[in-house]
Amino acid sequence: MSTTVLPVKTSGDVRRFLELPWQLYRDDPLWVPPFRRNQRELAGFARHPFYKTATSQAFLATDSSGRAVGRILAIDNPVHNQQHGDNLGFFGFFEATQQEGVATSLFAEASDWLRQRGRDGIRGPVSPSMNYECGLLVDGFDQPPTFLMPYNPRYYGEMFEAAGFAKVQDLFTYTGLVREMKSDNHDRLAFIADKVLKRTGVQIRPLAPFRIRQEMKIFRDIYNRSFSEMWGFVPLSEPEVDHFASDLRFLVVPNFASFAEVEGEAVGIQLGLLDFSPIIKAIDGRLFPWGFLKLLFGKRKLKRLRLISTFVVPDFQASKGIGPALITRMIPGFESWGIEELEFSWVAESNLPSRAALVRSNTAITKTHRIYEKPL
Repeated sequence: MSTTVLPVKTSGDVRRFLELPWQLYRDDPLWVPPFRRNQRELAGFARHPFYKTATSQAFLATDSSGRAVGRILAIDNPVHNQQHGDNLGFFGFFEATQQEGVATSLFAEASDWLRQRGRDGIRGPVSPSMNYECGLLVDGFDQPPTFLMPYNPRYYGEMFEAAGFAKVQDLFTYTGLVREMKSDNHDRLAFIADKVLKRTGVQIRPLAPFRIRQEMKIFRDIYNRSFSEMWGFVPLSEPEVDHFASDLRFLVVPNFASFAEVEGEAVGIQLGLLDFSPIIKAIDGRLFPWGFLKLLFGKRKLKRLRLISTFVVPDFQASKGIGPALITRMIPGFESWGIEELEFSWVAESNLPSRAALVRSNTAITKTHRIYEKPL
């Protein structure tokens, strides 16, 4: 059966592009739908601050009967290339059936679009950058994705490799049980962390929910400073952080976000987000009219937390113990809420200090997402 790939142009094309995952995953019990409005924005079909500096083109694949069988978004992100001295283009929002020729045709169209813009390599999946959902799931297919983490069928990896893509970086998910975080080993680490805090004068405080926008601006400053040398890092813009704050202000639990401060200046942060995936699945990704209320009032029943990587500014990264202190000071909040399981995601393969710290904290790798690349 032949495949046709065309640029997404009409409102009907946009609708079919966005609704394709519901068609492909309808029999997969582990799939969790995305927030529908959020996907429209991130794919560039509605206003989003990422596209103040980036451009994109969506493509939709159809079979001979006109049925949608695949999609891809080609992304030109000059901020990444300025940051790293690269000349790369990117792709994301990839979905495809196993029909022969669908994936290769999609990759060919995205590659041609990026080549026309002078790019000499293509990397992904990123949807639409490393600051959002990124990576292809290649290991850990036995559990549903946690909040804001990607999921895909097993066969996608074979498709990528058949199209000439090769691994460029793995992103690991580490999982641990709260009860094991209070083991003798962890108590020893907490003792060491407390000594470091006393020596450096660092104070730990929770997030202030009534000034979430100001807190997110602090988060942006720490994130951009602490990750500036990290593989694949792209700085977050102020409008992007404002957008995050607007989306997350009712979902963030203050006790699950900690700031490390020295003389009132923030030098580190640990941000945790409840795993809303079970509720998102129940509301089918629709926030309105009742989905938002179900998220807001159902969150107290959630017992799994996703901890986004610990961020410490360069001047204090040598003061080992700030990262563990941020987490250990959050444990009483985990216990009072009833959190049973913690997921640390994601952690880059090349981030050896963070990986070593997580192993010492009684966690283990439970999932691997992969970033691929190939020359154009």
